[in-house]
Amino acid sequence: MRKALRWLLALAVLIGTLSTAGAATAAQPEATNTTTSSTDTDIKDRLLSIPGMSLIQEKPYTGYRYFVLTYTQPVDHRHPSKGTFEQRITVLHKGVDRPTVFYTGGYNVSTTPSRREPTQIVDGNQVSMEYRFFTPSRPAPADWSKLDIWQAAGDQHRIFQALKPVYPHNWIATGGSKGGMTATYYKRFHPGDMDGVVAYVAPNDVVDKEDSAYDRFFATVGTKDCRDRLNGVQREALVRRGTLEKKYAQYAADNGYTFTTVGSLDKAYEAVVLDYVWGFWQYGLLKDCDTIPADAKNATDQQIWDSVDTHSGFDGYTDQGLEPYTPYYYQAGTQLGAPTIHFPHIEKKLIRYGYQPPRNFVPRSIPMKFQPSAMRDVDTWVRRHANQMLFVYGQNDPWGAEPFRLGHGARDSYVFTAPGMNHGANVAGLVADEKALATARILEWAGVATPTVQADPSAAEPLARYDARLDVRDVEREPALRP
Repeated sequence: MRKALRWLLALAVLIGTLSTAGAATAAQPEATNTTTSSTDTDIKDRLLSIPGMSLIQEKPYTGYRYFVLTYTQPVDHRHPSKGTFEQRITVLHKGVDRPTVFYTGGYNVSTTPSRREPTQIVDGNQVSMEYRFFTPSRPAPADWSKLDIWQAAGDQHRIFQALKPVYPHNWIATGGSKGGMTATYYKRFHPGDMDGVVAYVAPNDVVDKEDSAYDRFFATVGTKDCRDRLNGVQREALVRRGTLEKKYAQYAADNGYTFTTVGSLDKAYEAVVLDYVWGFWQYGLLKDCDTIPADAKNATDQQIWDSVDTHSGFDGYTDQGLEPYTPYYYQAGTQLGAPTIHFPHIEKKLIRYGYQPPRNFVPRSIPMKFQPSAMRDVDTWVRRHANQMLFVYGQNDPWGAEPFRLGHGARDSYVFTAPGMNHGANVAGLVADEKALATARILEWAGVATPTVQADPSAAEPLARYDARLDVRDVEREPALRP
């Protein structure tokens, strides 16, 4: 879906890959001071006693123990005897007497210690899972028909069952963007596993062919001046297509980029340009509008190029940019859906392809067929059966245009929107009373709310101090055409 600055995620993935490469056996951690209790001294042995669990590496972090592991999963949870694969997970261990947060971003897992917002709030452990079919957690050979939301929920269910005896206290599922979707789908298919769900900025594309909500969003988001600036740059990039595509060709040649999957440099160029406005609002803030050329018609080619590249990323639709995210595009084209928006500020003659479908971003050798019932099923379940679920959205995030909504059957569940925030919206960014209520409910679901908080939610605060290295508060950045 529509993501900019893909190089940032690529860098994070590269760092994570390099940090575990070649670690075939358990690495001994450096000595470190921790605050975990003496009952946790054998935690590595306990984890490795789980059938199918293997250690890649242990990394030191003050106050915790951090493990990068693999867990043997069936390729098909309906037929476990028909092959297995190794799924990468990480465990940030605080103590067996603490609650546990089960996190996934819906893509690759980072192997650098980090703590998601609910983990800080409850001062707990964190188990993070790499989504199936993202390298290296991919079966070989890859049967792509086994990449769906039910199978992925089965992965989480088995990991939970394996780790619950080690971490017996309450569990909360969480994730941002596609990870928020993943946490929701997990709750739908295994409603008894988690004691709560905190889903951040999770899109809910119930009817894939009806996307007018996005058009309404872009007609009103921010200020008119900001919208005019963005629209002007986007249109000008298409007016100057011939000149800027020559620059694009040189850029591709210099970096060894090719365009086999999308079909041509021309298709890739237009896809990047059409992502531009979406990418800005997904990752930018209203104050960032001052960085957008105010007079696009009189801007230099370099200024137009730089602005589009900053907020959309010209490497996004190259073969090299697409390949790591084939599993996402496959899911978008088979179950999740993808938005299509219109561009009333651009003459039709300037747009040759429009928003291209996910099928265009997956190699043709991989068969795809869309299943329209998948998202309708989840949406219906959330409206009727949501229990102890929290959805957090950003006011200026395009993905919030189609959010999850609660119906009469929902219990102890909430949908909150953080004012002025983008795709990095979180509980900390909510207005004061909603922030307090959300924090109190997370503490309650985790089983660590004090009597004071139970009586007065306004007294709720995170139990762990903020750690600038450990606590991730920036937007989870992924490539274009991705939530």
